Amino acid sequence: MPKRNHLLWLLLLPVLAQASSTYRCGSALVSKDAPTSEVQHKCGEPVSRDFLGYKEVTDAYGFRNEVNVEEWIYGPRNGMYHFLRFEGGRLTHIRSKRGG
Repeated sequence: MPKRNHLLWLLLLPVLAQASSTYRCGSALVSKDAPTSEVQHKCGEPVSRDFLGYKEVTDAYGFRNEVNVEEWIYGPRNGMYHFLRFEGGRLTHIRSKRGG
């Protein structure tokens, strides 16, 4: 029986990972790597918009750059808050948490 549970989790991992690569706001959908302007156009103004600092990144040519890191919060929507993280003006992480 334990082997079946492991197999089930292995089959579900790609589905779970994919679920966090998009965010639905109303009838619109935004995906990772979307620019802030697209997210704001499709989803509207977030309830909170926090500047978290800077992150150093290395581009494909080996050059280092500092980019802004922001977190936008939408919700609560059906009891859930949605946290969207932007690095260098691009959506990089999407997570959700039940509000309470």
